[in-house]
Amino acid sequence: MDLSTTYLGLALKNPIVPSAGPLSHTLDGMKRLEDAGASAIVMYSLFEEQIAHESAELNHYLSYGTESFAEALTYFPEADDYNLGPEEYVEHLHKAKQSLGIPVIGSLNGISTGGWVKFAKRIAEAGADAIELNVYYIPTDPNLTGSDVEDRYLEVLRAVKETVKIPVAMKLSPFFSSMANMAHRLDAAGADGLVLFNRFYQPDIDLETLEVTPNVILSTPQALRLPLRWVAILHGRVKASLAATSGIHGTQDILKMLMAGADVTMMCSALLRHGPQRIAQVLAELDQWMLEHEYVSVKQMKGSMSQKSVADPAAFERANYMKALNSYK
Repeated sequence: MDLSTTYLGLALKNPIVPSAGPLSHTLDGMKRLEDAGASAIVMYSLFEEQIAHESAELNHYLSYGTESFAEALTYFPEADDYNLGPEEYVEHLHKAKQSLGIPVIGSLNGISTGGWVKFAKRIAEAGADAIELNVYYIPTDPNLTGSDVEDRYLEVLRAVKETVKIPVAMKLSPFFSSMANMAHRLDAAGADGLVLFNRFYQPDIDLETLEVTPNVILSTPQALRLPLRWVAILHGRVKASLAATSGIHGTQDILKMLMAGADVTMMCSALLRHGPQRIAQVLAELDQWMLEHEYVSVKQMKGSMSQKSVADPAAFERANYMKALNSYK
């Protein structure tokens, strides 16, 4: 059975790619993912705030005491005096590339077109096979228009594309007023891949401490409906590779996404719940399902249930809304 696929121009042995998450924090964790059958790994995200913090802290140590006495002008701190988080990220990625036999994709999380975008070059130089731009942006300024927000995404993409030669994927939110148009604009601007969708973690309120607190909730299979719809709509309409993420927990989820038109399916919550061995289990089940249903390759099924391929294309649009409501018993 041929499970191979292509993503971002990379030839992969199967369509299962662990998305950015804590399992890639260690080299051992990444090796376990590879041993379980992962075809590529998206490393945990390097956040814009980490780079900004490093820069500010380094500046503090380099300038501290320089006005006190002349000898201080030659003072430089020892390396252990400040936290080189971004440097450690690059080193970790470099070691992963030396140790693993599968593609490693770096991940940058931010929104500005400043220093963190330039850091993409360091990630490329460390040997990353591609970069995923995990654009996490909550526009709260009422004077900021939807067009302003879209332009910011495009500016980030163009800045990174000018900096690196390796493929660049954009991990998007589903909150654009015209998702199809935004995907088309990013595609035209040179995005090598679109990752659908970013799960924005929502804040919570602790009623005892009266504090706003972070609260990570792992996805459920129900979350796949949103990316399923848009992967199906975009398949064949953009040149960029399509990666489906959110709610992918089992074999049926992967099959549905591939038939909708995804080039790869990305897993995270399922791996955190069940461990890396979940990949091996799902691959075995995928192979068996394809054998029983007479599919010889992933390529054969890819896009077979996309909007342009199904008998009723409106099923992915508003026409399906009334049918869904009337079907409830």
